[in-house]
Amino acid sequence: MDRRSFIKTGSIASVAIGTTITACNTGNNNAKTPDSAASVVPFDDKFELNEMTVDQLQQLMKDGKHTSRSITQLYLDRIAALDKNGPMINSVIELNSEALAIADAMDAERKNGKTRGPLHGIPVLIKDNINTGDQMMTTAGATALIGNKASKDAFIIGKLREAGAILLGKTNLSEWANFRSTRSTSGWSSRGGQTKNPVMLSRNPCGSSSGSGAAVAANFCAIAIGTETDGSVIAPASFCGVVGIKPTVGLWSRSGIIPISRTQDTAGPMTRTVRDAAILLGALTGVDEEDVVTRQSEGKAEKEYTKFLDANALKGKRIGIEKAFLKGHEGMVGLYNAAIEVLKAQGATVVEVELLKAITEAGGSETTVLQYEFKDGVNNYLAKANAKVKSLADVIAFNKANEATAMPYFKQEQLENCEAKGDLNSKEYIDALAKTTSCRKIIDDMMASQKLDAICGTSIGLACQIDLINGDYDTGFYFCPPAAMAGYPHITVPMGTVHELPAGLSFIAGAYEEGKLIGMGYAYEQATKKRVAPKFL
Repeated sequence: MDRRSFIKTGSIASVAIGTTITACNTGNNNAKTPDSAASVVPFDDKFELNEMTVDQLQQLMKDGKHTSRSITQLYLDRIAALDKNGPMINSVIELNSEALAIADAMDAERKNGKTRGPLHGIPVLIKDNINTGDQMMTTAGATALIGNKASKDAFIIGKLREAGAILLGKTNLSEWANFRSTRSTSGWSSRGGQTKNPVMLSRNPCGSSSGSGAAVAANFCAIAIGTETDGSVIAPASFCGVVGIKPTVGLWSRSGIIPISRTQDTAGPMTRTVRDAAILLGALTGVDEEDVVTRQSEGKAEKEYTKFLDANALKGKRIGIEKAFLKGHEGMVGLYNAAIEVLKAQGATVVEVELLKAITEAGGSETTVLQYEFKDGVNNYLAKANAKVKSLADVIAFNKANEATAMPYFKQEQLENCEAKGDLNSKEYIDALAKTTSCRKIIDDMMASQKLDAICGTSIGLACQIDLINGDYDTGFYFCPPAAMAGYPHITVPMGTVHELPAGLSFIAGAYEEGKLIGMGYAYEQATKKRVAPKFL
């Protein structure tokens, strides 16, 4: 499926656009004029923690130059200055009132000689579709879910707390993970408004993990968590110039996360370096009895993905190069060709492949699968949630009754399409699922026949303008569907910029081959160092 067709049927990643709207924790939608970003000029960013990694933050605490509390406070101050004021990135939908108290507790443990690991005392932002058993709401950006406070943490949030991380707050997202409308705008939600791309404020951060990508890029945290069904980690990471990993479905639990698809959903790390992504990835693995697919990760998941960080990991590798991206926008093609030359220079053998063509020719019914699974998953989630709406039908009715605030720019035809579907015993669903998951065999067969270690392509094209009136539009070079439909791992690493706009290079492989991808992504990152801090243009 090409990117334009996917968007027309209702993209989850959405290459998007929007206007300049301020953040809010109350559900109000305070609009500014689309021209307001033009008055913001680049500035000399002298933030003390600018571009710092997890290891560097740990060293500051080890040396006594900072505490977890002081680091947390610095990030809170930066969010106040640049997310809610100044360029108003609007990436954070809600701050955690308990963040400083958690930091104090982690500082006390450190003082007593206990550290839990590399995430001890490190502030983390998480996407607002992930349950936290605290005072923060979980709303998927929807006004219909305002007031929904989870009774307990999602499984991965429990793991995050065990690792000693500080829950700094929640990030804005494309409402309902961009599965509300066929004419939606990524990075916009009725609760949180429009998130901007910190690289260039008139450009979209993509989605649906818009806030997580923008926050990491803008140095509001060192690491964040996003979620993906098809492109929602990889695409915003690429647009914002950061690293993103979509794990194999089953490596991280999905329990306690507002769902789209039981087949394709997963959360994943969004960071500025491959090393930081590897640190987070290992910390949150584990078998969860509330998510049966995690049982498949037994004996395959790693607790230390940092062991795969090898600057020579590309040497001797055989990599398939997606041929479709060798034509198109000259800036993107130029970056892609340059990246291919780097792979060769680092000792890899490259082979042109046509994975996208093979998957398109095989046919598929991804949207149909997602519509059935969204209805089933959301109904199950809401039935147990502390929200005033208890079903997808309730959400649709709420939006109609509150159209001025819930649907001021685009409507909810995708939600209505989902509600019209039957249950998961429907023949249409079963047939569509078989077609969609057949891409696993296509990827496996291509890698086996060509003796490939990975398949490489551009992650997505260049960030498009914010445009709430017309909705999302295609910028091409989109490589997310194969790994998404297969449930296979996918990593994106900054590849360079065109007219200041970042683009990412993607590597995908078979199930539970995250370690291999991390090694190759790290080797490419170290050979190129293409990450560029945003200038808030």
